[in-house]
Amino acid sequence: MSFLTKGLQASGFTMTVADGVDAALPAARSSQFDLLVLDLAPPGQDGTAALTALRQASLSIPVIVITTQQGIAKAVATLHGGTDDFMTKPLCFEELLARVRLRLRGDQVPETTVLRHGPLELDLRTRQVRVDGRPVDLTAREFLLTEAFVHNHDLVLSRQQLLAHVWGYRHDTGSNVVDVYVCSLRRKLGRGLITTVRGMGYRLVAATPEQFGEFGSADRLTSVSG
Repeated sequence: MSFLTKGLQASGFTMTVADGVDAALPAARSSQFDLLVLDLAPPGQDGTAALTALRQASLSIPVIVITTQQGIAKAVATLHGGTDDFMTKPLCFEELLARVRLRLRGDQVPETTVLRHGPLELDLRTRQVRVDGRPVDLTAREFLLTEAFVHNHDLVLSRQQLLAHVWGYRHDTGSNVVDVYVCSLRRKLGRGLITTVRGMGYRLVAATPEQFGEFGSADRLTSVSG
């Protein structure tokens, strides 16, 4: 889990790593933390018991649990027992970062779990996307890029701003990665949604149905894959 700690610290969060459930519970009870990322199966310990103890103590700290593919059933059950969200291993850091940011915004906008702009709909909890009611497959970074556009719709976002939000780069690396991803989004979401403002960056606009391009994987809903 050290890569998570380093990644979250690099993203501006103050982290404290608890060595096991016995150390995590007092830290969570201290009211010094805004969010708990809890491994359901730390070696030799029961993360579910820790979650139960937290909720029995009436602690409302948001909790994101981490589990294995084999532990999905238990993780889903914890959604009824006090978990706010869960992810499975191997983890996609960009997706975890997005979920952490969503949970930390909870006190300010508790009802905002689905973002909509024109024909575009993003479910921040399930990481699912629809355009004009049709499901679209996005990678984790494509989802974060789309989320940035929706949150700042009708505003021009520079490549530097998008690099900072999605990739965590504070300085322009000279890479064309933003342009490549925007091109991919246009292909998946429809060519009329993201416009280029020459010399400045990109802007999300409300496209009309006849402006839509080709869609990807329109036969089913899928979570972002990485």
